[in-house]
Amino acid sequence: MAKESHKLSSKSLDLIKKRSTLNLVVVSIAFAIALASVYFTRIIVEQLKERELGIIQLYAKSQEFTVNNENSPDELAFVVQEIMYPNNSIPVIHTNGIGQVIDTKNIDIDPSLDDEQKEEYLKEILEEMKQEYEPFEIPFRDVNGEVYDYHYIYYKNSVLLNRLEYYPHVQLSVIGIFAIIAYIAFNYSKSAEQNRVWVGLAKETAHQLGTPISSLMAWIEYFKEDKSLNNKEIIEELEKDVQRLEMVTARFSNIGSVPVLNYENIPACVEATISYLKKRISKKVEINLTAKPSDIRARINKPLFDWVIENLCKNAVDSMGGVGKIDINIKRAIDDKIIIDISDTGKGIQKSKIKDVFLPGYTTKNRGWGLGLTLVKRIIEKNHEGKIFVRNTEINEGTTFRILLKG
Repeated sequence: MAKESHKLSSKSLDLIKKRSTLNLVVVSIAFAIALASVYFTRIIVEQLKERELGIIQLYAKSQEFTVNNENSPDELAFVVQEIMYPNNSIPVIHTNGIGQVIDTKNIDIDPSLDDEQKEEYLKEILEEMKQEYEPFEIPFRDVNGEVYDYHYIYYKNSVLLNRLEYYPHVQLSVIGIFAIIAYIAFNYSKSAEQNRVWVGLAKETAHQLGTPISSLMAWIEYFKEDKSLNNKEIIEELEKDVQRLEMVTARFSNIGSVPVLNYENIPACVEATISYLKKRISKKVEINLTAKPSDIRARINKPLFDWVIENLCKNAVDSMGGVGKIDINIKRAIDDKIIIDISDTGKGIQKSKIKDVFLPGYTTKNRGWGLGLTLVKRIIEKNHEGKIFVRNTEINEGTTFRILLKG
């Protein structure tokens, strides 16, 4: 039975890890698809850039051809109609040697601007073009072929090319957002499923405990009236155990509903729990409680909080093999939070396993389901809006769990 329980707890932990791995795989695939899309889009952008560069080179050569050759009307018409005119997308500015704008193409200018404003606007566009690409020179030659002047063709990317350059970033962002939404939705559904399992298991456990508890209560009443029983201390301890069982049943039956929180004296609550435990654990375990001040209050659900302290102390006893010391230190922090440190002298936790200790199924014992610390975390973080974590741990030296509660 112990081996079977250990196998089940291991399978539970493996299932949690596999689900986390599946989440990572899904997100990785989504980003791989996005990156592949970005990569191929970049290839298209580079090809389009080369194409536009070729068009502008041809456009500049055409300009040079028309100004340096005596062309027939048919040749001139061919150059204009077949080479220069078809460029209807790439913005171009044609300047003379001293930078004055002679002609423009594919530049939208607001018709409401006056001449001075248009000139200023074109200067701004020209500066952008100078920053983007080197201009093409158009040499002017005399009859002897000597260059006597230069004109320049400036250009920048077409609107289509600019959109394609930004498109991969938009695409990556959209896919990233959808991947995040899918990841959150997957985790939410998984969490909701786990919650339903927890609630169903807890309520069924409470129901099953009801019958033997009622029977035990009847037997205690019977023993109380039995005159032959002289050791009343045994009956008192049995009563405490039954009361504890009733409390456990109440805890399980209340899982799934919102617990009522009241201001309680935390050191007093912890003291009551360890007083009960001391008579039921190894006599070789020493439990010490330090609280400064002695009256530190916080809003808690006492039965659930007692459960947390009891679980942590029992885990510490198991870790120490029934021999050692548990130190519980309670204090108020500067930010008014309440700090509860529970330290043991047990075998410690491997660094690689610290992130797993609160997962369902994690256990170092041959028996058990590995649910104790999972319940502890749930009670502290979900029901009390606090935090619990492993503050420090050393192999063969011990572990300290820290609980943070709102003051």
